[in-house]
Amino acid sequence: MSEPLVKVRNLVKHFPIKQGIVFQKQVGAVHAVDDVSFDIHEGETLGLVGETGCGKSTTARLITRLLEPTSGTIDYRGENIAQISRQQLKPLRREMQMIFQDPYSSLNPRKTVGSIIGEPFRIHGIGEGAEWRKQRVQELMERVGLNPEHYNRFPFEFSGGQRQRIGVARALALEPKVVIADEPVSALDVSIQAQILNLLRDLQRDFGLTIVFIAHDLSVVRHMCDRVAVMYLGKIVELADNEALYSHPRHPYTGALLSAVPVPRPGARRERQVLGGDVPSPSAPPPACRFHTRCWKCQEVCTTVEPLLEPKPGGNEAACHFPLSDTEVRERVPTAPAEQPT
Repeated sequence: MSEPLVKVRNLVKHFPIKQGIVFQKQVGAVHAVDDVSFDIHEGETLGLVGETGCGKSTTARLITRLLEPTSGTIDYRGENIAQISRQQLKPLRREMQMIFQDPYSSLNPRKTVGSIIGEPFRIHGIGEGAEWRKQRVQELMERVGLNPEHYNRFPFEFSGGQRQRIGVARALALEPKVVIADEPVSALDVSIQAQILNLLRDLQRDFGLTIVFIAHDLSVVRHMCDRVAVMYLGKIVELADNEALYSHPRHPYTGALLSAVPVPRPGARRERQVLGGDVPSPSAPPPACRFHTRCWKCQEVCTTVEPLLEPKPGGNEAACHFPLSDTEVRERVPTAPAEQPT
């Protein structure tokens, strides 16, 4: 396999917890992302999945430097962009763009659609005047399925799906190499989700995009992604190719997530693997394996020794001392084929 386009190594982001009004004192930290490492290869779609609060969106914002990492490296084309200044980062912004989760709050309500999509051109000094930018913006609007004649309309005049298309057009304006899609369909009606997902796949094919796709809907991830990283409480607990993850998951948490995916056939039976307890607080994560407080396979070593993310039988990488066997997968995680959006 070719050299990865992006290499993330030992990425950490802790948000300080402070006490006091005038003389604030740090009394703890939220471990949002804790020692995360993975590669992103050119042209692929890497999925980041997990429960709400597991660190998916924080990881995305760290990759694009919308948040400053506490420690770790982010190599893009051989350069560690985690350490460079904001001024040095500006040219790289053209190559890494983000589609935000909420199409209602990510667009400025005081600006027209034309100025929103055209803003990247102005910031980076691209184009030969207002007329060129207008033409380019209208081309982008048409490409994502919007009427170019609506160039002067405001965001409130569009539906949720149309607003997300505006966000997609803005992300594509600078012809980036990497696009981070942070749950781009979670705020949309189910009937609109498939349209946006198919649009992203078409744009990836036409523009040669590399996509990091963040979601908590495993059916959507299966449709979109080539590889999938499963996160739990700030750490990656399993990383595998799409088909390998869905056919033989190795981490008990991945198995529990898959068992909760609805079976798209009337009358089909599936026994759900219910997890005990609640998700621990990220400000006081459990020692060793962070999943041991809810894991049905937990043993003493799980509470004292942190498992490494390493290859397991079947090729999946999993951070687990006692990975799921094929027999356990068949008994506890019946993985019926998921319907794909059309």
